[in-house]
Amino acid sequence: MSSDHGPSEQKGQPGLGVSLPRAALSGLCPRCGAKTLFAAPAALAHECAACGLDVLSLERGGRFVGVITMLLALVLILAALGVDEWLRPPIWASLLFWGPVTVGAVIFALRFYKTMWVYHQYEECQK
Repeated sequence: MSSDHGPSEQKGQPGLGVSLPRAALSGLCPRCGAKTLFAAPAALAHECAACGLDVLSLERGGRFVGVITMLLALVLILAALGVDEWLRPPIWASLLFWGPVTVGAVIFALRFYKTMWVYHQYEECQK
């Protein structure tokens, strides 16, 4: 990438050359790239500890979190029913498998959505 390309080359990822899933999993700040975006597995920090970016002011899309969680629950229920019909595992095996899968999928989906939304809002504020 040459130096005459502006920030518009990295649309949706201001200041960073990383993918959105990697930024979501690592909790990268959209301004400085530090791993300070999340204070808990799926809760945003109030501000970036490295650069002071007010993260909570960028997160205005909280109302869609429930929709994302419900859609994910539907997908997981259909997957669990399909696996149950196909393999017929004992109930304890299903619980042992689908419990952690559900928790992990919800945390990843929430982190991905919140990171996407914060990055989008940060990009809009920079215009």
